[in-house]
Amino acid sequence: MSDTAAKGGVLELDGLTSGYNGSAVLRDVSLTVGEGEVVALLGANGAGKTTTLLTIAGVVRPMGGRVLYAGDDLAGTSPDARARKGLAHVPEGRGVFFSLTVAEHFRLKARGERLDAAAAYRYFPALEPLTSRRVGLLSGGEQQMLAVGRALARQPKLLLIDELSLGLAPIIVERLLPVVRAYAHDSGCGVLLVEQHVDLALTVADRGYVLSHGEIAASGDSQALRANPELVESSYLGKQSAPAAQEPAPE
Repeated sequence: MSDTAAKGGVLELDGLTSGYNGSAVLRDVSLTVGEGEVVALLGANGAGKTTTLLTIAGVVRPMGGRVLYAGDDLAGTSPDARARKGLAHVPEGRGVFFSLTVAEHFRLKARGERLDAAAAYRYFPALEPLTSRRVGLLSGGEQQMLAVGRALARQPKLLLIDELSLGLAPIIVERLLPVVRAYAHDSGCGVLLVEQHVDLALTVADRGYVLSHGEIAASGDSQALRANPELVESSYLGKQSAPAAQEPAPE
């Protein structure tokens, strides 16, 4: 049993190397997410944040290292099977369908899957009056609430969120991030949060990791990282690690 599993950990990346077409974007990345813990994954565009989440979700196959979920190696486990195990992924760009209504999103599910729409409305009460509205008519903030709410409706044990703030005003993000924090606390779900807004992310996170050129350049509890902005800034600028292959698409 891994140390992470022994301590009630949900996720452990053990020396993960991953990328595209034989070129590594991530190199020897190790990190952990515990039950009920929010962990921020920070870094500049192209640092490998999205690749990390896609590899955990099973969309990208690792080139080396291991992805452990509750102590079990996920090698060879399909994205669908990972979802059935309790892994939920909110992708960059939200992954919602503009032609469907809010209510129809909670009826879209895999065979045997149960979505708890009431849980989504409990954490995002602003969605409930919008059940009959087509998603294309929602604001960006409402669309992001739906994307996260649909993930919460699956009652995940591990939640991956990619750029919650993308295209949103900071004031909207300030309302959304505490909901993620509250859900982790209430349910024991582990959260790995990719976010460009460093200070906002560290406000709700327990710990953080900074990726630079596909390697972990800095890590620590959120208070320590917020108190040392020079360390985080130098990591963003790539001063603490050697360059690796760049991600083919911006994050």
